[in-house]
Amino acid sequence: MLKPMFGHRPKPKKFDLPLRYYDPEQEEREHERRKRRIKFQTHNRIKPKQNVRVLGLAILLSLVIYIITVL
Repeated sequence: MLKPMFGHRPKPKKFDLPLRYYDPEQEEREHERRKRRIKFQTHNRIKPKQNVRVLGLAILLSLVIYIITVL
């Protein structure tokens, strides 16, 4: 509390930043690696069995609600 009154200012923290250099050859290798990896990715599609399961649960839920409202 007394330090700011006497002109003391906090100093910025020091840190060591690892030096990085741009390497076009390495960038090209990374780009090719990403291209190859993208080729092998599969698209997640909804399976027909899952649609039947969701439809069955919806019908079951509607029957339960119907029974509760009738009784």
